[in-house]
Amino acid sequence: MVNVTDIQVMKPLLAAHGFHFSKAKGQNFLIQSWVPRQIAEDAGVDETAGVLEIGPGIGPLTQQLCLRAKKVVACELDQRLKPILDITVGEFDNLDIIWNDVLKTDVKALVAEQFQGLRPMACANLPYYITSPILSALLEAECFESVTVMVQKEVAVRIAAKPGSADYSAFTIFCQYYTEPEILFDVPAHCFLPQPKVTSAVIQLKVRKERPWQIDDQEIFFRVVKASFAMRRKKLTNGLASGFPELGKTGAAEVLEACGMDVNVRGETLSIDQFARIANEIVRRRGA
Repeated sequence: MVNVTDIQVMKPLLAAHGFHFSKAKGQNFLIQSWVPRQIAEDAGVDETAGVLEIGPGIGPLTQQLCLRAKKVVACELDQRLKPILDITVGEFDNLDIIWNDVLKTDVKALVAEQFQGLRPMACANLPYYITSPILSALLEAECFESVTVMVQKEVAVRIAAKPGSADYSAFTIFCQYYTEPEILFDVPAHCFLPQPKVTSAVIQLKVRKERPWQIDDQEIFFRVVKASFAMRRKKLTNGLASGFPELGKTGAAEVLEACGMDVNVRGETLSIDQFARIANEIVRRRGA
């Protein structure tokens, strides 16, 4: 197996195929072998797993996944990598590579077709610039047992944040609505070529089997969350009045009072359960 994390192997391999890193595609390749190995191990990948990998690059994580999983499907957009991946992962008969943009792929249908009888997982070293759209697509597909990804550390911290903290955001709530996130380990900048300017972190999002909240209308729930964080430094009544003009500030205050909350509360301090109660009260008033 080609050690693609060895810079003395990687550089000649890339040069032989005239490959140049694309800033636009956010390409930073791993040059420390412990990183992909630990990602695959900590993700819990074994012979019962089917793994969707996003953006295999030149294949360091792909190799580790293929050594452990029953089946791996890698989705790659950059067709310049074809001849390189033929060399680095061509030996694995449990690997399929799909040359397509994952955001233009029916993930749920792909998983159902490829991973019958297996524990479906997603695993990736995500480009920084497109982390949120890809994570959103993977979670909204609602077909994985877990999603384990390497992202910019500040994004990992935001995903795992607690109510009232500076990092708590609408994206925090989105991710925690679907999953229970846990930051596994940091990956310093020197582990990549070219070196990024920030530290990365690997985070695992274990998909919730059951959601412990009563949410009557998911669309209204996420509208409430979005409206709350659109004006995070102001009272929640301002955000609700803006997001739901039919309420106005008076109606927004009445909603909070009906939920047993202080009318001066700020959205950034509320839990998912509290946002759910607000959303359900708005749904109830609409139907009244």
